[in-house]
Amino acid sequence: MAAIRILEYLDPEGRSPYAAWFEGLNAPAAVKVAAALYQLAAGNRSNLKWVGSGVFERKIDFGPGYRVYFGRDGESVVILRGAMALTRDFKDTVVARTQRDPRFREMLFTEAINAYLGGDTAAGKAILRDLVNATVGFEELAAELNKPSKSLHRMLAPRGNPSTENFFSIVSALQKKARVRLRVTAKAG
Repeated sequence: MAAIRILEYLDPEGRSPYAAWFEGLNAPAAVKVAAALYQLAAGNRSNLKWVGSGVFERKIDFGPGYRVYFGRDGESVVILRGAMALTRDFKDTVVARTQRDPRFREMLFTEAINAYLGGDTAAGKAILRDLVNATVGFEELAAELNKPSKSLHRMLAPRGNPSTENFFSIVSALQKKARVRLRVTAKAG
């Protein structure tokens, strides 16, 4: 699956209607919306439906059900809320909420691990990359793990393939810095 660049529509005053809506969601719903966008950015087009006039809808089956609407701008996908003007990367909104909201940070971290262990490694690594940037930063993480920052960037890149030891070292360091304690539970399926 080819990666897709996702941008947010900004109105003429530089405001993002999507960001305002996203900030109003409770943490569990916001995490599900963010995870759906990470999956789309990784090239996963499931639950994406064309609704007409160049607009696509991404259904998110959680709680009462959520919808995010997109349009295309060249090779990028733009989260819509009006006519096109300026744009910014949706990850900026996710990073800001990660820094501000501990419950969102905890749930997004959990979603990253669930995605990774569930086989959606591209989305899992993308979320972990943004968690590193929002919490510890790659330079500090590199010092903590005694590994070059560039190596850590490559491990969490779309084509990165971290060893199990490196992956769980990153997760362990992130748990400390983000003040999040993850635990594994199993569900019979």
